[in-house]
Amino acid sequence: MLDKLLFKNQDKKQLLIAIIGAFLGITFLITSIHFLIRINEFGEGNDILGPNTIIVQKRVSNSSSLGLTKTDFSYKEIEKMKAKPFISDVQPVITNSFDVSFQTDDELVPYFRSDIFIQTVDPNFLDISPQNWIWEKGNDFVPIIMPRDFLIMLNTFMSANGIPQVSDDLAMEIKFKFTLKNGSTKEYVNVKIIGFTNTVSSILVPKSFMEYGNTHYSNGKEQLITQVMISGEESEFGLIEEMLNEKGLNTKDSQMVVGRLKSIVGTLFMVVLGISIIAVFLSGLVLIQYLQLLMTKNAYEVRTLLRLGYQPKKIIHLFFIYFIKIFGIIALLGIFTFFIFKLLLDNVFSSGGLFIDTGFTYQSIGAIVFAYCLFALSSYRVAKKGIISSS
Repeated sequence: MLDKLLFKNQDKKQLLIAIIGAFLGITFLITSIHFLIRINEFGEGNDILGPNTIIVQKRVSNSSSLGLTKTDFSYKEIEKMKAKPFISDVQPVITNSFDVSFQTDDELVPYFRSDIFIQTVDPNFLDISPQNWIWEKGNDFVPIIMPRDFLIMLNTFMSANGIPQVSDDLAMEIKFKFTLKNGSTKEYVNVKIIGFTNTVSSILVPKSFMEYGNTHYSNGKEQLITQVMISGEESEFGLIEEMLNEKGLNTKDSQMVVGRLKSIVGTLFMVVLGISIIAVFLSGLVLIQYLQLLMTKNAYEVRTLLRLGYQPKKIIHLFFIYFIKIFGIIALLGIFTFFIFKLLLDNVFSSGGLFIDTGFTYQSIGAIVFAYCLFALSSYRVAKKGIISSS
């Protein structure tokens, strides 16, 4: 009876507008938060290198081929790039100045040997536990990070010899070794694969091992920095690309495509997220204003009920429950609509080659719970203030 007295005979146009705005805002809020997180996670776990990381080198021209221009980096150039606001870090990629070969050393795997070059990068660029990326003279093995291209070459060799190909996990169990040499001096060192990368074309080793090899087996050639590793800020990959073009730097096309795609899609969802927050905030304000208007129009009825002996808490509870039910229904409809959008967008991203995690994110649901609690608290305070002022 009280519900009919207080709520049934009210003009609900303003309420309907607020409900539509809140529904759209909540739907896009969940969607944008979820996909923004998933886009930023794209590529993580598949590569041992950290996210938004590329390796660059100077573009080779006719003049550099004739020795008229240099293709190596100076430390001054590295510091200039590091000073850019859209760059998180820049570090040199150190290459071996000694001869090294890589070979299988396992009875279960056919003999395979190849002369290679190895590199080391700053450990801050690696998504790997520091205790797994150390080496000292006398250790059982050297931990290495293998380029996937090398594993593909190894599997091609295995297939040609009628041997089953190996997976990532199986490759980590195969015994390998390095042969370090300088003239007639040789040293054999056991090697263990601890991860893979699509970004680097060489085998990565810890810095301590590189220093050991360059100290004891150096061929005397000057060690130049021909590559640097760059880590960029989120959603600013376009600025990195401009810098590369301006300075005549090259990187793998695949790295630029993934970085550019993540930056564009991430920026898009950031814009949608901003609009969604504003929409939810404004629609929440409209709902609160409607609550205030409703209480103003029902001031006479509220005073009458109080004089008849109704407790203020009970009337506050009526207004409070009425509005949190409305917002709860809006939130549930928004979540349901998000599920539909998610299925559609997952298929769109998959068709476009962006294979993101299809699991749900707790942060997106948490944002709705936070918005619901904030609205509930505001509704209670407004209802309490209105009833007390009417008494």
